[in-house]
Amino acid sequence: MKRPVALFGALAATATLAACGGSDSSAGDPAGPPQPGGTLRYGLSLAPTCSDPAQSNTNQTLYVTRQIVDSLTDQDPATGEITPWLAQSWQVSPDAKSFTFTLRPGVTFSDGTPLTAASVQQNFDAVLKTLTPAKAALASSYLAGYTGTTVVDPLTARVEFDRPNAQFLQATSTPQLGIQAAATTAKPADQRCLGDNIGSGPFTYAEYKQGQSAVLAKRTGYNWGSAVFGHQGEAYLDRIEFRVVPESGVRTGSLTSGQLDAVSDALPQDAPQIEAAGGRVQVTSNPGVPFGIQPNVTRGVLADAAVRTALLTAIDRREIVDTVLGPQYKTATSSLASRTPAYLDLSSKLGYDPAASGRVLEQAGWVPGGDGIRTKNGERLSFAVSFTSAFAGNQAILELTQQQLRKAGIELRLQPLADAEYTARQGSKDFDALYYNTTRADGDILRTNFGLEGRNYNVRGPIPALDDALTAELQTVDTAARAQFLGRAQQLVLENGLLIPTVELSQAVGVSNAVSDLKFEASARLQFYDAWLHRD
Repeated sequence: MKRPVALFGALAATATLAACGGSDSSAGDPAGPPQPGGTLRYGLSLAPTCSDPAQSNTNQTLYVTRQIVDSLTDQDPATGEITPWLAQSWQVSPDAKSFTFTLRPGVTFSDGTPLTAASVQQNFDAVLKTLTPAKAALASSYLAGYTGTTVVDPLTARVEFDRPNAQFLQATSTPQLGIQAAATTAKPADQRCLGDNIGSGPFTYAEYKQGQSAVLAKRTGYNWGSAVFGHQGEAYLDRIEFRVVPESGVRTGSLTSGQLDAVSDALPQDAPQIEAAGGRVQVTSNPGVPFGIQPNVTRGVLADAAVRTALLTAIDRREIVDTVLGPQYKTATSSLASRTPAYLDLSSKLGYDPAASGRVLEQAGWVPGGDGIRTKNGERLSFAVSFTSAFAGNQAILELTQQQLRKAGIELRLQPLADAEYTARQGSKDFDALYYNTTRADGDILRTNFGLEGRNYNVRGPIPALDDALTAELQTVDTAARAQFLGRAQQLVLENGLLIPTVELSQAVGVSNAVSDLKFEASARLQFYDAWLHRD
């Protein structure tokens, strides 16, 4: 079988990429005091799916929507600490059922209406009652057990749950729970995707064409930025123009020729061209659940736990990174990505060992067939994996994985789907397995993806030890104790074959020498507030 062409080239070793650890790299940033003004032209690799932060799921969408909305809190990308933003202080009850936020005075939405405790109430109520989990899956999962928000006084909101919800404080730093004006929260879900969302953020929508482009304008008078931001007052940029440019070569050419100022998904083989033009590539790895195959444990051969166990060691993750991706990517070493708080290194369980996979399958009765694919009682060891092009590397990664699994006698059938069909199959659980990742800078993303009351794309029944660990982490406010429960959950996700991790997602943004201080926030999404331009 033909080896897949390396998506990011065989020249990975020559790509000099500025690694940024937990935040962003500013290597090559020209020095000098920030200069206000100008329009930054940004090339997205995929079209935004909705203008509403609460309904945003893809990185390309969040690059746009994050800029128009503020959150109650922020998260320091370097330390993971939760810091003030719209809320200047907060109190968490010992049982983690009640969260009381004292809001910063003087904040207004872009329609002139004030931020009040009622705004918090309206936003959280709308997530569950108007948007519902069908439209706002992540936001809804953050509000598990929500009973309501009490307006204690105009600037004090008490958010209450019927069960402990220790992850909620971090959730209030996400764009999905960003606060929007009453004029937006009163609308039906679909009408919140049309580009007229009203937030309190440093930018506002000036133009929005679904599937094509978005233009943001600086919010005049903005003066309530997060404590994490590099300055206070208004954003430096006057405007941001987001254009959808799907072809990587066109994005790079547009960047180096000066037609664009920054672009998504810069590839390692493009780095020399970008750097020769005076630019740079900024990289950060995503926290959350890494890319991996999530099996439906009720479907076909994947109902056999031995098959899922064999899959863990039948994939050569290092070959995927070296052949398909490049040096800015990491192999997956757990069911959480390595930048996620409470991450536990489980690389010893994910080493490439096809002989071990073969022994597990032999013991379970799967014997080699005439074409090399194993069989058991006349059934081929074959399953399909559904995926989208949300990440440009998905097809090539899975083609190489397909070759690797075949060496172990496992047939992987690739099933690329359009976004709409993929979402529909997720909802109906009509798939053998899914391939995707989920970004979040909190280990509770395990509950979202693998919990019985979460997405549960495994379609699994009770696993008492895992269910207990996910319940306990939600009940535990103490950071160290919570990390212990999350560590146990990471182990059990792998032991039960609920995720076959492959690689960690990274964001690689090509930036021209005209741009300074374009930064990543804690969840690896771009923050344009501090960015500024200096053109010749």
